[in-house]
Amino acid sequence: MLRRPKPTDSEADLLREQEQFLVSGAPSAANVVRRPDKRRGEAGGEAGDQNRGSEGDQRDVVTIEDLPDQLPSLTPAPPKKSRFKGSRVTFEDDDAEERLDRHDIHISAVLSRIVERDTSSTPVNLPAFTGMAFPKVLHLLLPNTHVLTLCFYCFYCLVVPLHSLELPTVSGPRLISGQGLAGPNSSGETTRIHRENQAKLQAMSESEIIEEQKKLLSQLDSRLVEFVRSRKAQSVLSSASSSKQPEGSFPLVNRDSDSSSAAALFQKPKVEMEAEEKELPLQPAEDLPVKPQKEWVHMDKLEPEKLEWMRDLPAPRRKGTKKAMQARFDFAGNLIPPTEDLPTHLGLHHHGEEPERAGYSLQELFLLSRSQVIQQRSLALSTLANILTKARAGEYLSVLKGSVMSTLLDAGLLFLLRFALDDSVEGVMSAAVHALKALLVCEEEEECLDCTFSWFRGLSTFPLLPSAQEEEDEEDEGLDESMKETAKEKEERKSDHEVARQDVVKGLLKMKLLPRLRYMLEVIRPSPRVVQDVLDVLTRIARHSSSSATQVLDCPRLMETVMCNFLPTSWSAPSLPQPHTVHGLPLASAMKLLRVLAASGRHACARLLNSLGVSERLSCLLSAEPRELLLDQTQALRITTEAYRLWTVAAAYGQACKLFITLSFFIFRSSSVVCNVQSSHLGPDSIPSLPGLACPGWRDRPGLVVPSSPFPLLSGLGLLLKTIMGIHKGLICKVWYILYMDGLDYSRWIITGLGALLDVVFFCHLVAVPIDPEVAKHASLYHQVALVLLPWLLPGSEYLAHELLSTIIFSKDFISEGHSGGPEAIELEELKLHEETQHHPFPSLQTVGTILREACIQLPSIRGCFLTHLAHLESSVLVSRDAFLGRNPWINSHLLPELTGPTLPSDWPFLPLVSLYERMGVSDGGGLAVEELPPGALPAVTHCLQWLLLLEIWREDALKVIPPVAKLARLSCMFLCSSDLFLERPVQNLIWGLFRLLTRPSKLDSLDLNIPPPGLASFQDLYSALLAQYEAVSFGDRLFGCWVLLPLQRRYSTAMRLAVFGEHVGMLRSLGVTLEQLGIPMERFTSPPEDSLPLLRLYFRSLVTGTLKHCWCPVLYVVALSHINSFIFSQDLGLPSYNKTHIYQVTFTVLCKSLRHHLLCSFMNDEHYLFLFF
Repeated sequence: MLRRPKPTDSEADLLREQEQFLVSGAPSAANVVRRPDKRRGEAGGEAGDQNRGSEGDQRDVVTIEDLPDQLPSLTPAPPKKSRFKGSRVTFEDDDAEERLDRHDIHISAVLSRIVERDTSSTPVNLPAFTGMAFPKVLHLLLPNTHVLTLCFYCFYCLVVPLHSLELPTVSGPRLISGQGLAGPNSSGETTRIHRENQAKLQAMSESEIIEEQKKLLSQLDSRLVEFVRSRKAQSVLSSASSSKQPEGSFPLVNRDSDSSSAAALFQKPKVEMEAEEKELPLQPAEDLPVKPQKEWVHMDKLEPEKLEWMRDLPAPRRKGTKKAMQARFDFAGNLIPPTEDLPTHLGLHHHGEEPERAGYSLQELFLLSRSQVIQQRSLALSTLANILTKARAGEYLSVLKGSVMSTLLDAGLLFLLRFALDDSVEGVMSAAVHALKALLVCEEEEECLDCTFSWFRGLSTFPLLPSAQEEEDEEDEGLDESMKETAKEKEERKSDHEVARQDVVKGLLKMKLLPRLRYMLEVIRPSPRVVQDVLDVLTRIARHSSSSATQVLDCPRLMETVMCNFLPTSWSAPSLPQPHTVHGLPLASAMKLLRVLAASGRHACARLLNSLGVSERLSCLLSAEPRELLLDQTQALRITTEAYRLWTVAAAYGQACKLFITLSFFIFRSSSVVCNVQSSHLGPDSIPSLPGLACPGWRDRPGLVVPSSPFPLLSGLGLLLKTIMGIHKGLICKVWYILYMDGLDYSRWIITGLGALLDVVFFCHLVAVPIDPEVAKHASLYHQVALVLLPWLLPGSEYLAHELLSTIIFSKDFISEGHSGGPEAIELEELKLHEETQHHPFPSLQTVGTILREACIQLPSIRGCFLTHLAHLESSVLVSRDAFLGRNPWINSHLLPELTGPTLPSDWPFLPLVSLYERMGVSDGGGLAVEELPPGALPAVTHCLQWLLLLEIWREDALKVIPPVAKLARLSCMFLCSSDLFLERPVQNLIWGLFRLLTRPSKLDSLDLNIPPPGLASFQDLYSALLAQYEAVSFGDRLFGCWVLLPLQRRYSTAMRLAVFGEHVGMLRSLGVTLEQLGIPMERFTSPPEDSLPLLRLYFRSLVTGTLKHCWCPVLYVVALSHINSFIFSQDLGLPSYNKTHIYQVTFTVLCKSLRHHLLCSFMNDEHYLFLFF
């Protein structure tokens, strides 16, 4: 029997076995047959067919005997499982073709992905310029020179600079050993080449050696030269410790070389070698950190630079610099002071930067989180989670510069955590989830929302969206609206980094975070802590917006996994107080997730109730006492509370109402025990791309947000009382008696801003003030409260703002001063002031009483004017009304509108005036784009000014939220929106009254024009437009002139005075306002003396040239004279004397004697003398 070939057989054995096989004539195990062509009707034949030679182009087929035509069935055998399939994560929406292309390893795929090598950092050596047509070719063999054998030893000798011709004979090469040479006598061949090189070097002169060195160095790679020199330095260092110089080495001869080019070429390497010798001295054994023993393995060759790491670290000390030091943290996230000396056994010292300092920097933690060691990755992610938690608590604000969270996000923390979630190790994934929760979730905010849920409209929350930022897209400029990209298309085109930089939650959703979290809950089944963190992260994502909540609901199998594992319909009691797994047990955090999802919209709530079986879970949890739920008592109370809250959200849509019939008996039995739920708290630290509720530290000063607060009860009571009084108005007086019985003063509750109770008190006053004198005593107080409350109302409270404006704000019953001698008191006060000062401004405030009486009569028209300008909020008012009145079928979502600011701006009393200015539009230079005012503009401006005057006199505290510079800027719009509106008699009287109120001594001190008004870049830009408008349309109007002179006071910016005397000097001819009309003390314009030389030159030029005269502009004429006179006679050594001399000399040439006299009088800055001009 023939044997099969073995791997150990040689080629002769295989040939011998082939001979035996052919002689035996045994049939072959495989036959080569020709595959028949069925289209030609041919039949197959064996390999010996005669036609084979003529049909050599046809393919051969190898057949094996006893091979069945069909594969056997594999059904009885168990299916094979791939080891690598479990580690791969695929998504249902992935394209199979794209996945195959990514994993294709065929040669065509390799050739299609050819990437050019980056040569940007490769140095390019240009040839030297010569006078020859072609560069000279370098030859290794030149005539009349010695031929050297190019071995490593010869190259070594030529590279190292030689300072002596005394080259001793060596026995063998030092750089190579000849191991790579084939043949038995390789070492002899190496020695022969070495001796040949030695003989040739001995026969060469020093100049010839230097010439050969130059040629070799010009041809060889500089890195190779450095390598050989480093080997030379190492050999010198190793031989320096022995007393006898080893054979075959060159001695280092310190001999001064000539100042030739060759010596200069090797000067730098020589210095480097000497520096290395000084930096790496051989230390004796007693100087080393440890004393090596003979029996120690691999310690025959000492490496002092590595042994230095075993030496004791120096004590940490603060660096002698004022620059900020790098922050280092321990594993708990605590910031380690730079001077603190911690023991090394804590594991906080490492071989990174600043090894003497304990702790890890953020950069080192990022590097450690990508380590190949599992424990290092987990430790780094856990440390980052602790740092994020403490950053949210604000523990680093006083010791670190900048925001820790912003720094981490800019460094790529989001992508780092997302990559860590894809790790195959459960510990690393758990640490990544914990860090993600520390980044996204603020537990203090969640606790605050839970505490306020029982308030009136407490289930409505604001979406946690970043503030919208308008982006300028240069690609869409000039395109038609139909061709521009939509917001959705622009969002899809953005990369993950761009989306995450603007919105963290959107970035995570774009990175497919939800499928990964579902995989962890469904497949990995992590520990209870990780499950809690995942549910908290999902809740925070659902709070982001209604679209994010919809994505949570639409994620495949995510909600089914949550319902099946963490909200089961039946479960058994856990055997341990802290079970190792919470899968199969109901969790309060899972119920809270459902509640937040249901609050995002009525359709989402319907999906939860009908498609996911939430109704059955509610019936199961609410039909039993908390102690009967087979759970820990605390957990039972929490999940019961969350079940009631979810039911409340559903009932607010008009859904799940059938449960009232089913659970009517159980509600009253268990509702008394679910009001004592406590929870933990942390502090928030929000950033623009990850906003929060802005309620830091509310636990330390809780106010009304505590479980024992009476606010939920009072708000519910107030809503009930208002509903009853709306049905039966005869109960209003009785309700009023209840509010003030037993001396209970509810005014302090009103000041704190109780919503529903405030609403019922306002409703009572609205009906009772006209008929009850006792109630009318407090009308002014409630009117002030309504004015303070109005700018604080946030989006979602538009209905309440509309009610306040319609009923209380403009009600004459709540402005008691209008019918109790208020206008007359103002007139008497002004009359007394004029008698004391004997100064009568023109026009005075004696006419204000008449204006106020007219304003009180026009209050209904004023209310209609403001409501007309707020008509754009009508749709929001209707939506808010449905929510406030509980019209459940019309409520679409319990998410409030995006929080972009209050419903009404703080300067809402100026709204008609600002709106008219925006409608008219102002072009560059102050010229009006529209000449005619729209119909009704004059009555609207008049009503707005009447209301402003009324508030300034009787409700001054309500306007304190508006800075004085903002008031002046808003009133300036009246001069800019038309060319003649300020000339109307009603407008003139009202503006004069407001100007007198703004320029009172107490108000002038608080008027700071150096700060930019809200909505403007600077007041100077607005003032430039006022100057251009004054030159164009003022016609010397005294009111407009006073408005222009007000910003020219000495304490304001010099740029505005330079604009008047430089760019708009022509207006000085028509600015004929007198000091009596201005009503502002002259000292505010002349003191202190002017120190701006350009402005002083303009003052002097306008006076000398006659542009500024007393008859044209008396106020600025006196101001310019005072400052020029003070400059001439000042004793300030800091002012340049040549300017004084020049002005003094030019003054004598002035033709006007009075001007010359005024300029040269040293008492011009005297106050009594200045009044002689007026």
